[in-house]
Amino acid sequence: MHTRFLAVLLLLGVAAATVAQAPASTPAGASTSTATARDASLPPPEDQAKAALEKSPRHGEYIDVKMSSSPVPIRTWVSYPERKDKAGVVIVIQEVFGLTDWLRSVADQLAREGFIAVAPDMISGLGPNGGGTESVASRDDAVAITHGLTPEEANRRLNSVRLWALGLAAGNGKVATVGFCWGGARSFAFAAAQPALDAAVVYYGASPETGDLGRIKAPVEGHYGGDDARVDATIPAAEAEMKRLGKTYHPHIYEGAGHGFLRDQAGRDGANLRAARQAWPATVAFLKERLK
Repeated sequence: MHTRFLAVLLLLGVAAATVAQAPASTPAGASTSTATARDASLPPPEDQAKAALEKSPRHGEYIDVKMSSSPVPIRTWVSYPERKDKAGVVIVIQEVFGLTDWLRSVADQLAREGFIAVAPDMISGLGPNGGGTESVASRDDAVAITHGLTPEEANRRLNSVRLWALGLAAGNGKVATVGFCWGGARSFAFAAAQPALDAAVVYYGASPETGDLGRIKAPVEGHYGGDDARVDATIPAAEAEMKRLGKTYHPHIYEGAGHGFLRDQAGRDGANLRAARQAWPATVAFLKERLK
């Protein structure tokens, strides 16, 4: 009896040790960095972008858009929605990192919501041997080239894409912009440079100088992290001037979220994901209203 009791204790000890040493399982499709499943109603976080694109049922393709200011075309990713009627077009403007998998996944998510999403490589022709993002050796190189674009050249490139988008047979003739970080600033600035734009969305991008805001006709919506003082410092003056001019600008600031919260959803102890879950549905609703 005593021997059998010791044997049972020994077996229980082995089982407990095995459980203690076994690695925790990760749900299928989850990011190893977050250990949580992706929220399919949002663009994927950066580390899940490539997988999301590979699984997407929607058609996406690279096309070349002719530039008025250069013989080199703008390499552009286009994601098409699955719908039988014509759709509004959203130009998706990159962060400083160039035309990345994450930016293409944002375009695909917009297509999921019924838009034709057009993501231009804003550094097309400026990389090694006349290439774009695909030609650079590192992310730092893409950042340096992007920062070298003048506002005037960026607007010319965006307008070339806009004109091309207006000619799409599947488009309904309305075009908006949505941009992130550097692209967020460019989205706001392009609204000032192109009064025919139908809407602009700004994600954590600096506001234009107040003297430029008088040319804006499009409604502007902004989404900002509360812990992003550099960018947020530009909001009050723009908000006051847009209000004085009778123009539409709705900035939304998410407490605790940082810069780049839509791409880095695992950051800031949950605040970035909470911000994404508020900002993205608001963006989709705003664009659907303005591009219908």
